[in-house]
Amino acid sequence: MYACQSALQENEMEIFYTDFKLRRIKMLPKGGTPKTWLLLLLVSSVCVIQESKASSFCTKADQCALDEEIKTAADSVQARYDHTRIYQVELASEEHVRLFQALEQASDSCSFMGHARQPGQKLTIMVTGAKVADFDDLVHSYNVTHRVLNYNFQALIDANYLEVAPEDTKPEEFDWKRYHPLESINAWLKKLAETHPEVLLVELGVSAQGRPILGVQIAFDNENRTTVFVESGIHAREWIAPATATYIIDQLVNSKDSAVQALARSQRWYIFPTVNPDGYQYTFKGDRMWRKNRALFGICRGVDLNRNFPFHWNVTGASGDPCRYDYSGPSAASEVETQRMIEFIRHRVESERIRTFISLHSYSQMIMFPYGHSAERVDNYHDLTDIGKLAAKKIKDVSGRIYKSGSIYETIYPSSGGSKDWAHGQLKIPITFSYELRGPADSEDLFILSAKEIEPTAAEAFASIQTIVQEAGKRGYYQ
Repeated sequence: MYACQSALQENEMEIFYTDFKLRRIKMLPKGGTPKTWLLLLLVSSVCVIQESKASSFCTKADQCALDEEIKTAADSVQARYDHTRIYQVELASEEHVRLFQALEQASDSCSFMGHARQPGQKLTIMVTGAKVADFDDLVHSYNVTHRVLNYNFQALIDANYLEVAPEDTKPEEFDWKRYHPLESINAWLKKLAETHPEVLLVELGVSAQGRPILGVQIAFDNENRTTVFVESGIHAREWIAPATATYIIDQLVNSKDSAVQALARSQRWYIFPTVNPDGYQYTFKGDRMWRKNRALFGICRGVDLNRNFPFHWNVTGASGDPCRYDYSGPSAASEVETQRMIEFIRHRVESERIRTFISLHSYSQMIMFPYGHSAERVDNYHDLTDIGKLAAKKIKDVSGRIYKSGSIYETIYPSSGGSKDWAHGQLKIPITFSYELRGPADSEDLFILSAKEIEPTAAEAFASIQTIVQEAGKRGYYQ
């Protein structure tokens, strides 16, 4: 058992975690004022952690090999979000910015969707039921304009689980009206490769827990065409991303539309729906809001794989704390999933002329390009800006949905160690975009998108990817 306790000194608060760390954050205002104590209530907690037998012997060195004992220990308890609320707060001042920066760093009761950066910003925060009263007191004490987007997040999760297809769904019954677990997706990919000569099943490698990372190559001839690489599911909870990736595969292979057929034949395609299979599987069995992979670090699990790539690693928008959702790992490219993707792309970037890299995420409705680590502009910034705007316009034309476009740093928030920054910055893949799919930035559903949104979301994303490829071709990137 581990205990967490807090102590105040001057205008600082020291938070002692007796298991592994000490954190210090600046407080507003000085001393033990009521405001300070409200924040203290939110960040102090008693951490009761029962170590399983599995965690006592499963180490990073052996990559937590998947066996029944570890699987049972890790996945036996379903995480619950009863009475958890989703708030949207408006940061009206620098004081508000510093307040929520401190709260994000120190609280284990609040999950932030984005980071506090500047006055005028709106921020979405998930607050556990036990801390709702304290959070309400805090925002009222600091006069923070706010609204509740969702009063009981668990109800949304319960409804979402009812939209999941059975694991033993036959490949012939695979559709885009339900969400599909890992086994169902992999079975469909295998069947597709068996029945379509232009489709080749590709194994990127195996995950930390030994699961295959499967995808497909789609190539209609042996011409030396340029290649589009699509990865999705790197963040486990973003179910709409793998659903969209499988939709794109189906369209490229089965569409009767002549424009889609021409697109499919104009490139070689590599598409990997679930590059984080352990995390994705865990969202169906353990925690619907899980983001990271499932590697074990002491009492905490998982690395944010999209903070683990070796390009400006751990510079900004990432954490060195293994228990945080955005933990960047003990070192750059420390994770086997990251390593396998790096090796796969690096070995083909020139021989197979990979010129386009697409990463699928959710949510917030954005189409972004590098960089995320800083405001530095890439060499082809103006081309990517124009192409991104045209891709967003295509979505508006198709569905009426509004997507923002721009660089990652300018459009969403600073982040480092991402796959798209690495692909563009280190491998020089010129056409590199990251999608944040439905819903909108102020969505009350967060990552829990209803299954009725799968087809329209995937269709608009695919239409915009067609635009990206076409516009890149017009600008000479595929010569």
